[in-house]
Amino acid sequence: MDIRKVKKLIELLEESGIAEIEIKEGEEAVRISRMPSGTVVHALPQFPAAISPAAPVQPIQSAPASEIAPKPHANEHVVTAPMVGTFYGSSSPGAKPFVEIGDEIKIGQVLCIIEAMKMMNQIEADRAGRITSIMARNGDPVEYGQPLFVIE
Repeated sequence: MDIRKVKKLIELLEESGIAEIEIKEGEEAVRISRMPSGTVVHALPQFPAAISPAAPVQPIQSAPASEIAPKPHANEHVVTAPMVGTFYGSSSPGAKPFVEIGDEIKIGQVLCIIEAMKMMNQIEADRAGRITSIMARNGDPVEYGQPLFVIE
């Protein structure tokens, strides 16, 4: 489906009193729905282009990671997420985790994978030691700077 067609549908929806419209062309489909705060476009996964909403998106307010995570002890090092993405503790579903609590690790050892924009990024240990805590679960979304592991 051509992005120009989708933009035209959005304009028509805004001009008319229609609350929602869904269009299917072959295997591609798009649903456009008008919400009280503006127009939101929902695209199925096979749709190739991302479309911005007409109204500004209000960010979700959350507590900073420093308020959520306990302060590490003097002999502990916290490994934080270097990017926003999805946390994976193993290379594939059902595979053995990269690390578990109590494992002795070396500098450069892979601790987890963070998927960001369909890219699998291996997160490596920047310090040797023993894993004392794993603060994210498989499939969890993580934010930049969020604590992932504690190394003692």
